[in-house]
Amino acid sequence: MKALAYLQKKAESDQQAALLSFDLLLEKPVGIGDHSTADFLSNLDEALNNLVDANDRLETIEWLKTVYGSKNE
Repeated sequence: MKALAYLQKKAESDQQAALLSFDLLLEKPVGIGDHSTADFLSNLDEALNNLVDANDRLETIEWLKTVYGSKNE
């Protein structure tokens, strides 16, 4: 289904955005600039929440494919 394909692409995009955030926060701290420790921790929490959300959505989409099939893609 086109709707499931859309949802999957959106979740994959969100997953990659979260991973990029982790890369910037953990591997390239120079990009953090003048932010406080609280800002850094908040950004880490947000990146984790976004990643968990995207991964959960991808898992749910796979389940939906078994329920509805991948007809008419």
